[in-house]
Amino acid sequence: MDINQILEIAPYSLGKEEKHKLLNARLQELTRVHYNNCAPYARMMDAVGLDVNNLPDFESLPFLPVRLFKEMELRSCAQEDVVKTMTSSGTTGQQVSKIFLDRNTSALQTKCLTKIVSEWLGTKRVPMLILDSSAVIKNRAMFSARGAGILGFSMFGTKRQYALNEEMELDIEGLKVFLNEHAGERIFLYGFTFMIWLHFYRKLLETGYRPDLSQGVLIHGGGWKKLVQEQVSPSEFKQRLHEVCGILPENVHDYYGMVEQTGTIYMECECGHLHAPIFSDVLIRRPLDFSLAEIGEEGIIEVVSMLPESYPGHVLLTEDKGMILGEDDCPCGRKGKYFKINGRLKNAEIRGCSDTYAAKFK
Repeated sequence: MDINQILEIAPYSLGKEEKHKLLNARLQELTRVHYNNCAPYARMMDAVGLDVNNLPDFESLPFLPVRLFKEMELRSCAQEDVVKTMTSSGTTGQQVSKIFLDRNTSALQTKCLTKIVSEWLGTKRVPMLILDSSAVIKNRAMFSARGAGILGFSMFGTKRQYALNEEMELDIEGLKVFLNEHAGERIFLYGFTFMIWLHFYRKLLETGYRPDLSQGVLIHGGGWKKLVQEQVSPSEFKQRLHEVCGILPENVHDYYGMVEQTGTIYMECECGHLHAPIFSDVLIRRPLDFSLAEIGEEGIIEVVSMLPESYPGHVLLTEDKGMILGEDDCPCGRKGKYFKINGRLKNAEIRGCSDTYAAKFK
């Protein structure tokens, strides 16, 4: 089945066997594409003895560590076909990943993100409140992960309002005008976890301003490291926001994603579980031998995606720890694997957009 046909399927509608079959065919196809079009990738596959003419099941395909994209420029398209270069978040002095997108891969990412997020927001665009500053997207040629996140999710908003000014201060007057104009309407809120806590929640506490966001749906991501240090749990994060702006805890959704596989995000359901859609999957590897872990067993997270055509990012080993909680049986009713993140591997660099931003406040 063609990738565009796959992207027409509802994201959480297929059971284990059907999904596995689709993933297998597409990931083997992408492995051959990258082998034939990215010389460094081909050399690495040759070095580990991969027979590209006799590929194994996708669970046995060689993975690339995400850190490799900080060390090498990996492209499977011609330089002149690159329309966008995405960079990961990073603290000062850190190398950043560079991800090269051609027009088709960029379009696939947009289509995939639309299918996934529509499951939570519906298919109708709604007013959008961005819990960040417009300053972050000024350089449109070189996208940071944070800027790319804002721009990617902005397609779900009609009128868009930034909650912070360029000095990262709360724009209370702008918020009042926006919320008066859209009183009673459903509002989509988007931002990065620690920045929401620092610049939105805390500022609402300080100022005493209490906007009515009871009709809001918040999607947030980018790392929990700083909030964990401050002993703020996901449930407390949701409850505190409810107290200052009225947003319902069940309408606050975290997501897991990375610039190396933009588009294939893993959304948190009403039960607090992260879900793998049919366009991607999560595997857990044991750290000693990289064998596959069982359900409920902690290990290193591997992510696979059907989307990357312009760079070899379809099978990646992350630097995060986690575990699969179940498959096809989440109480929310969505099919596929559901899982949780248990943190970063020891000695791994700070990575998430929220975490790299929070590092400035140490």
